[in-house]
Amino acid sequence: MKPRILIACIGNIFQGDDGFGTEVARRLTQRSLPPEVILKDFGIRGLDLTYALLDPYELVILVDACQQGGEPGTVYLIEPNAVAAEDAVPARLEPHNMNPVSVLRVAKSMGSAPGRVLIVGCEPASLGPEEGTLGLSEEVAGAIEEAIALIETLVSKAMAGWPVNEVLQTH
Repeated sequence: MKPRILIACIGNIFQGDDGFGTEVARRLTQRSLPPEVILKDFGIRGLDLTYALLDPYELVILVDACQQGGEPGTVYLIEPNAVAAEDAVPARLEPHNMNPVSVLRVAKSMGSAPGRVLIVGCEPASLGPEEGTLGLSEEVAGAIEEAIALIETLVSKAMAGWPVNEVLQTH
């Protein structure tokens, strides 16, 4: 039996590099994905993502801009351990903001138990001014293909039954 995989892209196109996940989703729609893979652009709709996580998936790949302190355009593969570590923090969603860890906590409080959750993130150069800005920085736009290659590797490894841990160790 092939695993069910959710690729959940997150981002706000009106906040500069925060639109990273949305652009990855747009480009992934032009690629061929196995039928067991569900690709969705959730934008900033945390509640929609929370409900999607209630469906059983063996692998969930969240795609988002992630500030980790690296050089802008750096692509990260992160396994969020913060869900278990922050169980004492009340699970809550913000209606106009998307925080993947908060969404995971809320989904977990509702009974969600996805098999594996990974974040493919990109270090933003700018999340734009408060009044907003359209478009990705040159560094983040240049990282889109690397992120897609990583996602495709994760999907192919999962579909072949290979441990995702192997990919985590090499990235």
